[in-house]
Amino acid sequence: MYKRSYTLLLTALLFLLIISCAKKGTITGGEKDEIPPKFIKALPPNFSTNFNRKEIRIYFDEYIKLEDPQKQIIISPPMDPKPSITPSGGASKYIKVEFLDTLLENTTYSINFGESVVDNNEGNATPFFKYVFSTGANLDSLTIRGTVKDALEKKPDPFITVALYEINEEYSDSLVFEEVPRYITSTLDSVGFNLDNLKEGKYKLIALKDAAANYTYQPKQDKIGFYEEIINLPADTAKVFSIDLFKEVLKFKALRPKQLSKNEFIFGYEGRVDSMKINILSKTPSDYQTRIFRDKEKDTLHYWFKPFFEADSLIFEITNSNNYKDTLVARFKDQFKDSLQLTTNSRGSLKLNEDFSILSNTPLENIDEKLISLTDKDTVDVPFSVTLDKKENQAIFSFEKTEENSYNMQLLPEAIKDFIGNVNDTITFNFRTKKIAEYGTIFLTVQNVKKYPILVQLTNEKGEFITEKIATNEETIIFEYLNPGKYNIRVIFDENGNGVWDTGNFLNNIQAEKVSYYPDLIDVRANWELKQTFILE
Repeated sequence: MYKRSYTLLLTALLFLLIISCAKKGTITGGEKDEIPPKFIKALPPNFSTNFNRKEIRIYFDEYIKLEDPQKQIIISPPMDPKPSITPSGGASKYIKVEFLDTLLENTTYSINFGESVVDNNEGNATPFFKYVFSTGANLDSLTIRGTVKDALEKKPDPFITVALYEINEEYSDSLVFEEVPRYITSTLDSVGFNLDNLKEGKYKLIALKDAAANYTYQPKQDKIGFYEEIINLPADTAKVFSIDLFKEVLKFKALRPKQLSKNEFIFGYEGRVDSMKINILSKTPSDYQTRIFRDKEKDTLHYWFKPFFEADSLIFEITNSNNYKDTLVARFKDQFKDSLQLTTNSRGSLKLNEDFSILSNTPLENIDEKLISLTDKDTVDVPFSVTLDKKENQAIFSFEKTEENSYNMQLLPEAIKDFIGNVNDTITFNFRTKKIAEYGTIFLTVQNVKKYPILVQLTNEKGEFITEKIATNEETIIFEYLNPGKYNIRVIFDENGNGVWDTGNFLNNIQAEKVSYYPDLIDVRANWELKQTFILE
């Protein structure tokens, strides 16, 4: 019995020892591979001259794949059709480039792979690998460099195409709309660029946020930037070029109107709408009336009319102050009549320096103050005045607000009447004000204000507009009742004094108005007053 117990105990101890040893000897897989693929050779060799092949093979020391090749790989000069580049979706120890286009004579080509070449297992990138060859006896070797930034936004877009157009007897500025450039590169996800392997000559330097990736400028969807002067190579190789990217305002064009309801058409447009006028040419009733206001989010005008009348279609004439004239035809039929829907600018709380506004989906026509009451949290009546802004289609209520208070506005039936005869039912809006201590304040002293006004704007961390002040000399600007958060400050140099930021125009050789950003994010906290100085350059 004793011997059997001893044997069992010895077996148990041996089992525990084996488990312990097994844990200590667990395989971890070793250190993570952080070494990128290494280039071994290319056939034909890199930097070949008198190139006349249809295919290139580039070999690496391990299996590689191409990551995001559509954005990362840039071929200069561009080819149409683009060459076939593999591997595509799989892994290989070499890259194969197969040309589908006839190569130009006596031309230096570069294939910049960006950071697309990564190893198959860990994704380590071989940075900015480039293959260069010439169809002539020599390789072009001139280089220019520079930076691209957004003319308005603080954070530039990634993957900006930078291009050079050769200035010769065939060049005109309109070529950017239809012809691919002589040389191209990309900023990838940085702001800097290098254009290499250039030949001697004169060039126009442009940058594109090329949405279609076709190396031509499409104003409806692309941003553009340009260097104003002609670049001379090799004389200008030592310069560092800076380009501001902007979205042009399209040439004005009215789009075909569409009937949305019984009494409403919408007119889409391109460009600036400031002086757009809509005149109906079709026969209308003698008491025909219209109301027009702009959509707050889209490039659209809302055209309301009364009374309704019968017709198969309506003919409109569109004009503006720049001698634009067009005739548009819209289908017309009896539809449902819109009902009145009221909303407010207050989303729970109202700042002490803001007015309370009521907005409508239909044109506001009349407000009866006697049918509207405003009380505070103690149910005490609060005196108010109301202004009807038909251009912006809103009713603005002004009254003396106190901090940490709640308000109740009640509209009895028929307090509001719209353009087409709708009236409201009983409706109540509840909103409140916060403690002053829940907000922060920025005191901004602006120095070195020069010959024209400046627009000092506050944006949130994402670059979305919050508010602005106008300054004409050195002064301290106060941004108050700010919710806690991080803000950017930008200054627009309003050269023409029209109170807005004006973008550029490529064909007219006009740059966008200059914008300067305060270098740091401003961290606003509750019950804080921040004092900052912005010295303009």
